Amino acid sequence: MGRSQETFSKKEKEKARQKKRKDKEQKKEDRKANPSRGTDLDTMMAYVDENGNLTSTPPDPSRKKAIDLDDIVIGVSRQEDMAEVAPREGIVSSYTESKGYGFIRDLKSQQTVFFHKNGLIDPVSLQDKVSFQIEATPKGPSAIEVRKLA
Repeated sequence: MGRSQETFSKKEKEKARQKKRKDKEQKKEDRKANPSRGTDLDTMMAYVDENGNLTSTPPDPSRKKAIDLDDIVIGVSRQEDMAEVAPREGIVSSYTESKGYGFIRDLKSQQTVFFHKNGLIDPVSLQDKVSFQIEATPKGPSAIEVRKLA
């Protein structure tokens, strides 16, 4: 006689399928017996408290704060608004006249700022003390209106 074609793993898989089918039938009967649809709106409502957390209780009207709509700012302030208006002072740390650009070391912040010969008002040379303003460019800050100080 031949061996049975049913192996242990086949039996286990069939048991798992039967159990899954039974569970599915049980869930179907539970849904029919206890319908979750038709619940009232109050049980489904969620509120936000003063800290921004979701809660099931409505907010207390006595804790309500009045907010002026003009005080609400949406977006980020423009780059021109954030730029410094006062001229800065610095020393020309490097300048290549043939290429037409150089760098200024700011005296206050010790920051190195790029400048181009188109931003010069007075001709400058290495180690000159200058005053300048900073302009935001796509490649970073750049010095403009560079004037040689006496």
